Amino acid sequence: MNHQQPPQDLRGYLAGAWNVERTLLDRASGTRGTFTGVVRYTEGPDGGLQYREDGTMHWPTHTGAAFREYLLKPGPEPDSMGVFFPDGRPFHVMSFAEQANQDKHWCDPDDYYVNYTWEGPDAFSFTWDVRGPAKDLLLESHLVRIKAGGKRERY
Repeated sequence: MNHQQPPQDLRGYLAGAWNVERTLLDRASGTRGTFTGVVRYTEGPDGGLQYREDGTMHWPTHTGAAFREYLLKPGPEPDSMGVFFPDGRPFHVMSFAEQANQDKHWCDPDDYYVNYTWEGPDAFSFTWDVRGPAKDLLLESHLVRIKAGGKRERY
C-alpha cells in the first residue's frame, strides 16, 4: 500500500511517456483481450496536454495496431484535468483525489464509469466499467512511467 499522497500537480505528474497494459473483458460473452503500448502526454493548447496511445490490440475481431487520442485541459483544481475527445466534446474528469477519482460518461445508450488509482510517483491505473443494452465491458489499464537514463522522460 502506498502511503504517499497523490500529486497536487496532475499535469506535471502525467507529462512524459508511460507503458500501458490493458485487459479487456466482454462480460456478456466471456471474450477476453489485451492492449499493450505506450501513452504519451505532451504539451497541448491552453496549458493542457495531448494524450496519444499507440500499441497492439489482441481481440477476436481485431489483432494489430491500435491508437486513441484525447485532449486534457486544466480542471478547476490543479489535481484534476478535464478529458475531451479530439473533436472537443467533453468526456470525463481525471483526478486521483480521494473524493474525485471516479467519474462517468453517458454514450447513448451505455454508461461508462471510470475509477483512477494512483499507485506512486511512477505508476497509476484506471478501470472502465461499461454497462448498458449495447455493452457489458470491463477495461483495466495499468501505466508505468518510462524512464530515460534513470530520469523521468519528458516531451
